[in-house]
Amino acid sequence: MKRSLALALAMAAGCAHVVPPASQPPAPTLRPQYYGTLEPFASDAVYFVMTDRFVNGDPSNDHRDQGGPDPARRTFDRPVPGADANDANIGYLGGDFRGLLDNAGYIADLGFGAVWLTPIVDNPDEAFTGGDPVGSDAFFKDRGKAGYHGYWGVNFFRLDEHLPSPGLDFAGLTAGLRQYGLKTVLDIVANHGSPSFTMPADQPGFGEIYDADGRLVADHQNLAPADLDPANESLHRFFHTEPDLAQLSNNDDTNPAVLDYFCRAYRQWIDQGAAAFRIDTIRHVPGAFWKGFSDCIRADHPGFFMFGEAFDHDPAKIAPFTWPENGAVSVLDFPLKERMDEVFARRAGGGESPGYERIAERLYLIGGPYRNPYELMTFYDNHDMPRMDADDAGFIDAHNFLFTARGIPVIYQGSEVGFMRGAAEHAGNRNYFGQARIDAASGHPIHDALRRIARVRATTPALQRGLQLNVEMAGDRAAFYRVLQDGDFAQIALVLLNKGDAAADFEVSRWLQPGRWQEAVGGEIREVGEAGALRTSVPAHGVQVWMLNAPVRRDDLRQALDAAMAGRLGGPG
Repeated sequence: MKRSLALALAMAAGCAHVVPPASQPPAPTLRPQYYGTLEPFASDAVYFVMTDRFVNGDPSNDHRDQGGPDPARRTFDRPVPGADANDANIGYLGGDFRGLLDNAGYIADLGFGAVWLTPIVDNPDEAFTGGDPVGSDAFFKDRGKAGYHGYWGVNFFRLDEHLPSPGLDFAGLTAGLRQYGLKTVLDIVANHGSPSFTMPADQPGFGEIYDADGRLVADHQNLAPADLDPANESLHRFFHTEPDLAQLSNNDDTNPAVLDYFCRAYRQWIDQGAAAFRIDTIRHVPGAFWKGFSDCIRADHPGFFMFGEAFDHDPAKIAPFTWPENGAVSVLDFPLKERMDEVFARRAGGGESPGYERIAERLYLIGGPYRNPYELMTFYDNHDMPRMDADDAGFIDAHNFLFTARGIPVIYQGSEVGFMRGAAEHAGNRNYFGQARIDAASGHPIHDALRRIARVRATTPALQRGLQLNVEMAGDRAAFYRVLQDGDFAQIALVLLNKGDAAADFEVSRWLQPGRWQEAVGGEIREVGEAGALRTSVPAHGVQVWMLNAPVRRDDLRQALDAAMAGRLGGPG
């Protein structure tokens, strides 16, 4: 049995309604390859965990006295002031590896194949006393904030003390997650370290970077970037002399020692089980650095999957990171996120939401700016922006689209129950989720609908890696094919989406191949003859995925797939 067929059958084993592939495929000469991507990671939808805000599984690692008696420096439980803070907090709240591993079964049962967790490296042991005061409306205002989020690295070789438990380090976590079929995506940072200047008095850890042996290799010394003297002070050579984000150190990406440091540090975490990287603030560092970094990582780990965060809704500004000359990494699909928010979120002041045509414009299935749009990470919100402000039906519609269309879906913890919908960073976006909410999630309409469609994707290779051909994407309706033909495996999926408040009748004949079609959610079977049509009614805010496990035989379908296959890779020129 060939690899592709064996993999597909293994993934399909958990879905009773998915028809097995045809046992007698046609001769290889009649089997052109059709796929959006063959990237193995595309099989795995991603559940994004902000570790400190997920579940406190081990209170013994909370370090509630960290920072000492000075209330300005303590790190645990620091409520955000202001009436609109919505119980937001900028201190540690106790989430850890134990809390994550204890709930790995919950995440896997939802239909996810990977967990992205926030950075695990050592952060400062005090709250930051510089910068601007935090409030519920704060953005890049860090006074009083602790490093609970993990993005203020001090020693990138060392695990932060708030995360492990006895017998459960990072290697133990990744091994434990693998037991549930979950890969580990590690959030990494190279652009910056911790806040580094404007402190009334220099604080330990802030603006400092240590190596694997615990030696100080860089220190901002509480100096503004313009006051650094890298020509004469070796501890300043790690940094640019221009500011970038707030008071964060701005690492000098032109210094080979910086590239070497981060390459060595992050290879260590791969050795302990990281299966992919999410790269923070990728657009704040030039492509030449990421080319060097990706070459370094992939020299030891060929094909290692990485995706970056370039917070911009303009495809022309984020697509270059996907090109080979800039490291050939994927990116989070911010341009599509912008349109998803338009289409699925509540409208300010009420009124009708835009239709699927707004989404279709951002798919770039042929000749687009991205190296491969099928490898983009698709999402509608995260920890850095307001959560999507939608009713239950809006979340269900968004999930039905994300888990059937091109790309690799990413869902932020809590979105499966509409947690803190509409809340920004210091107004509830990063609030503690907790065991009680996880235990109560089953039965919530968003949770249950997400579980249904996510499990369909998890057992349907065509939805993971197949080419997409749009039949209709307008108003409340979308109809498109996902087609995967690779080696011995052949599968055609017809996806029907209805985000309207009433049932919608569909009649699809374009490219519809004769055969025995089966609906993946409910199991209904339809026999479609030559020149036939598939007629069905999709419930309000519903999805149907009709499956045909057979090779492509229809001529006009083959021609459309040939064009999609030839044009799917984009880029400059």
